[in-house]
Amino acid sequence: MPDIKHFDPDNALERAERLFWQHGAAKASIQAVTVATGLNRSSLYATFGGKRELYLAALRRYVRHRARPAQGRLTEDGRGLPAIRDFFTALITARCSGEHAGWGCMLVNAHVDTDHTDPEIRALLDEHHRQLRDAMHAALETAREQGQLSPGLATEATAETLVLLAYGVNVRSRTGADADSLLGTVTATLGLLDASCSLR
Repeated sequence: MPDIKHFDPDNALERAERLFWQHGAAKASIQAVTVATGLNRSSLYATFGGKRELYLAALRRYVRHRARPAQGRLTEDGRGLPAIRDFFTALITARCSGEHAGWGCMLVNAHVDTDHTDPEIRALLDEHHRQLRDAMHAALETAREQGQLSPGLATEATAETLVLLAYGVNVRSRTGADADSLLGTVTATLGLLDASCSLR
């Protein structure tokens, strides 16, 4: 007789994602995972293969449901600098208010977690970094075409800088920085890129 699952694996994965996102993989014990997911250890191992595999699945779910949609909106927006401003405004709002306030970004958190040297986790983080950088670069190229950027601005290097700024927003929000201070930093940084600001 085949084993019949009496639970929703995606629901269990979502619960695990929330646990790992809020507390990190290193601090989330197997006991905490079983409590969060409602699964016993045998069901957990049979379905996901263990804590490491569950963490990887949770990271991939986070990418699929949260990171990629935001990157897609930035790439396809077509407004240039206003799209980048809106990306950061939405990021800061999400990090400083609502049910996930103070959690940071699960992917950025993973960079400093003890499991970040795992090759599969490292590859996932590197791929996310590339995708966000490419989205920033696409928006900057749109801004350049529309005459929004300061003359001579290197869009590839600037895209990398903006990704690091996003990481900083995530880390600082997790340690209690308020939305106004983060928005002030982002506004000042984007002002350095803006052709209209450089002419004042």
